[in-house]
Amino acid sequence: MSTPQYQPQYQGYPQPTMQAKTNTLAIAALISSFFVSLLGIILGHIALNQIKTTGEGGRGLAIAALVIGYLSLALAVVIIIVVFASAAAYQG
Repeated sequence: MSTPQYQPQYQGYPQPTMQAKTNTLAIAALISSFFVSLLGIILGHIALNQIKTTGEGGRGLAIAALVIGYLSLALAVVIIIVVFASAAAYQG
């Protein structure tokens, strides 16, 4: 009797997975949120809506743009209030 030969089972190469295309508006929202916070907020909300309907990637970028945009807008409002309050206190 002969021993059975071991025949390796090759499964081949794994098929490459297609990455979801990153939403361009999400990228633009993130970049613009550093310079014009209101524009970053608007573009971020539009990008999130597009990502939800199309299934594209970039949800994290859009959320980051919203966070940065809202924080910088809130910081700008606080600075304006402090400046006007200190100017009013200096006048009176």
